[in-house]
Amino acid sequence: MMHRVLKQLTIAAVVYGFAATIQAGPQEDRQTFIDTYKWKFPNVPMEEYPNGAYAIDPIGRENWEAIEEFPPYETFIDAGREMWAKPFANGKGYQDCFPDGPVIAHHYPRWDKTQGQVVTLPLAINQCREANGEKPLKYKRGPINDILSFIAYESRGQVTNVEIPEDDPRALEAYEKGKKFYFTRRGQLNFSCATCHLQNTGMQVRTEILSPSLGHTTHWPVYRSKWGTVGTLHRRFSGCNENIRAKPLEAQGEQYRNLEYFLTYLSNGLELNGPGARK
Repeated sequence: MMHRVLKQLTIAAVVYGFAATIQAGPQEDRQTFIDTYKWKFPNVPMEEYPNGAYAIDPIGRENWEAIEEFPPYETFIDAGREMWAKPFANGKGYQDCFPDGPVIAHHYPRWDKTQGQVVTLPLAINQCREANGEKPLKYKRGPINDILSFIAYESRGQVTNVEIPEDDPRALEAYEKGKKFYFTRRGQLNFSCATCHLQNTGMQVRTEILSPSLGHTTHWPVYRSKWGTVGTLHRRFSGCNENIRAKPLEAQGEQYRNLEYFLTYLSNGLELNGPGARK
C-alpha cells in the first residue's frame, strides 16, 4: 500500500507541475517520465514510443500502418539523397562536413562547447552550407526537409543518445531551460507542453489523440496530412504554440533548441524511425 501511495505521489508531482522533482537531475527526470508513462499505459512496451500517438491509439494505428505501406515521404528521401550527393559550388559537399556519412541523426541535438549552445541537425546542416559559401535553408519548409528526410531514413535503427557533458555547466543549464519551457504555461489557453503530452496524454482533442512526450523527437521530419508535405520538428513546435494561442518562436532559436535538447534526452535509448507520417 505504501509503495502504491508513494508512486501516485510521484506521478502527481510530474503531472501537476513537476514540483516534487523540480531540482532533480536529468537522469532522475528521465526515469520519472518513464515511470509516469508506464503507470498511465502499463501495456505499452518502451520500444513502441517512437510511434507517437499510434503506440496508444489502436484505431489510429491501423490507418497509419496502411499509409506506411506507400509512404508519402519517399519522394522527399530521394530528393534529399540527391542533395547529399550534389557538390557545393566550391566542389565540396555535405560529406566533407559530416565525414561519417548520413547516418548521423542519433548524434543530434548535441552540446557544442566551442559555440556554447545546443546544436541541432538542421542548424549543423546550415552551418555546413554557410561554411562552404552556400545560402542557409529555411528551417520549417522546403529543401531542409529533403535532406533531413534522407538523413533520418539512413539513420533508422540508431539509438537516441543525447549527452549532457558534466565538464560544462552551460550544457546542464540549456537542458534546464528546455525543461522549464516544457512545464511553463503560456498563451490565452494557459497550456504548457506538459498539459497535453504528459498530464492529458491519451485524451482526444478534436480528432487527435494527444501523444506522449517519450519518443516525440524520434521520427522527424514528419509528413503530416494536414500540411500535405514534410515539415520539421520546430515547425510543429510553432504549430503547438499557435494552437494554444501563444506567439510562436523562431525556428532554431535558442528556446526551441533547448526544448529539443530536453525532449530528446528523455527519449534516450529509443530507436530512431524517421521520417514519419502523421495526421
